[in-house]
Amino acid sequence: MPVWPDTPDGTGGTTATRADVLLIEDDPADALLVEALVEDGDLSIRLDWVRSMSEAAEHLRERTPDCVLLDLNLPDAQGLEALGRVRALSEAAVVVLTGLDEKLVGLAAMAAGAQDYLVKGRVEPDLLGRAVRYAVQRKQAERTSAALQASQLRAEENARLERGLLPTPLLRPDAAVVVVPRYRPGRAHALLGGDFYDVVEDPDGTVHAVIGDVSGHGPDAAATGVALRLAWRTLVLSGVTGARQLQLMEEVLLAERSDRQTFATATALTLSATEHTARVLRAGHPGALVHSAGGWEWVEVPGGPALGFGAGDRAGWPETALPLPADAALALFTDGLFEGCIDRNRGRLGEEGLLALARSVPADEPDEFLDALINRVEGLAAPSGGLDDDVAILYLHWRRHRTAP
Repeated sequence: MPVWPDTPDGTGGTTATRADVLLIEDDPADALLVEALVEDGDLSIRLDWVRSMSEAAEHLRERTPDCVLLDLNLPDAQGLEALGRVRALSEAAVVVLTGLDEKLVGLAAMAAGAQDYLVKGRVEPDLLGRAVRYAVQRKQAERTSAALQASQLRAEENARLERGLLPTPLLRPDAAVVVVPRYRPGRAHALLGGDFYDVVEDPDGTVHAVIGDVSGHGPDAAATGVALRLAWRTLVLSGVTGARQLQLMEEVLLAERSDRQTFATATALTLSATEHTARVLRAGHPGALVHSAGGWEWVEVPGGPALGFGAGDRAGWPETALPLPADAALALFTDGLFEGCIDRNRGRLGEEGLLALARSVPADEPDEFLDALINRVEGLAAPSGGLDDDVAILYLHWRRHRTAP
């Protein structure tokens, strides 16, 4: 980005960094005239001159000027075709040069993407300087506007994908199980990840929950996560449970993924409305934190491979019945919660560090506990730039005081 001569330098004076300008002009007399105008003007310009579009293409492949002064009557490109070729080759601002009887051509060029036009024979040094300056500033404004629009579109797309990844749990107001979810994007987002969760209650009060993590980031990972989450909810509503549920989710993943290397981890569990038992299936996913009167403990039941390796039919996913005390709570999460760096030496929190951190959080209420835990993890990750990965958490516990169904 050029710094113009009247830009303050912070010391009461001004700086005079040159603006790079490429002149594309086949007439040597006109080129000499432009060089003289540059020398007499008050704008510091570094001027390069080429005689044809082919020479310009070679020049623009090697460097990007701040502005291109373009004659629209070249031996190898005429009129708006010449402008189109320059815009295809470079992001530089363009000021077209027209003849005395070609004002309408100049206006047409501006409508086609040029930032300004100048009429040969009616250009003074100050006018040339202003045209270059304003053309560059307009181009910068266009880039900023385009970047803002692209950012807004990405935000809208991410919001739609987030709604697919992180739905509202299907629970009755008096459900036996209380669910408190949390989600934090990693520092790269802009790009959404593939972390997902869902909760569905059966008519008899049984509560099903899933949490998963698709490898990678960006719209492909997020879309795959949405497909897996929707597949899981459909399977639960259709009465499909146990290992068969994970087998079918893997089939969906194999069909939907855009990259053969993409895989997903998941933990699916079922909580009874009347018995304090969790039936757990684990596909390559981290363990869980379980809280009772004795405090937090790390629990990792037997599991099978992550989804996406095609090993489901061979290895299977064992279902484990996990008895829990009446006051128990479970925290399921994706690995972004404990795999982030916690110091400048790239040390990681790890499972033991996460357990110690959970035990040190004084809050008893689920909302307060989750917010405090995530804030502490983010605080530890701050020296290394923040969380690398997305974090999704499901906190589940049986309702302490409820009317029997």
